Amino acid sequence: MPKSVFYYHRAKLDSGDKYTDLKQRIATLYHQHKGRYGYRRITAALKQLGSHYNHKLIAKLMRHLNLSARIRRQRYRSYKGVQGKIAKNYLKRQFNADQPNTRWLTDITEFKVGNHKLYLSPILDCYNNEIISYTLSKRPTYDLVSKMLDKALDKIDMHQKNGLMLHSDQGWHYQMRPFSTTLKQHGIKQSMSRKGNCLDNALMEGFFGTLKCETIYIEKPKSIEQLEQQIHEYIHYYNNERIQLKLKGLSPVQYRTQSLI
Repeated sequence: MPKSVFYYHRAKLDSGDKYTDLKQRIATLYHQHKGRYGYRRITAALKQLGSHYNHKLIAKLMRHLNLSARIRRQRYRSYKGVQGKIAKNYLKRQFNADQPNTRWLTDITEFKVGNHKLYLSPILDCYNNEIISYTLSKRPTYDLVSKMLDKALDKIDMHQKNGLMLHSDQGWHYQMRPFSTTLKQHGIKQSMSRKGNCLDNALMEGFFGTLKCETIYIEKPKSIEQLEQQIHEYIHYYNNERIQLKLKGLSPVQYRTQSLI
């Protein structure tokens, strides 16, 4: 039995507790999102359901129920020295965008299951933090990045590429001539973080931290195949269902869709 369910039923026995029903709703939302929501997102989720409560009260009740979101982070480092051309840092940590497909971020992260590894390469849109495309591979080859880029370009019209910037670190994949050539052919400006400065791509790093803490640290996969399925399911959940406070309590797709109305 989850601890939150135990504490809920124990609290329910106390007839003098005026927050019994609210605690039940908090526990339900917490387990519905598999422990991924902290008190701020629980507050926003309750607001979407028509229940308005102060975030301090929600935090207090979650502590009483022993509910908290877990945060852990790992990072794959692909820098192997200068393999090709290093682009300037045009982004300069300006992670906000006024419209879709103007500022994209990308990077690669590594997962481990036993002695096996899996690599994820996504593109994130700064406008609404949506994952535009991604690829998975058991080896960090150049195809991991090139196929991801092709999938992203197929999703947008030519006129949407005007003024688009793609920012990455100085990993060898992004220094490759075919990568920079593809960007130039589509009129996309290439930008790179300064060497060894992960803060220059902090928004992408934040996504990786959230992804790992809300997948493998909650439901530990026993095989690479199980991990792949978890990642596919999570990215769909992240884009379409998981609310973000900076997006006015909406998911990335909801926020983008609302902006087009």
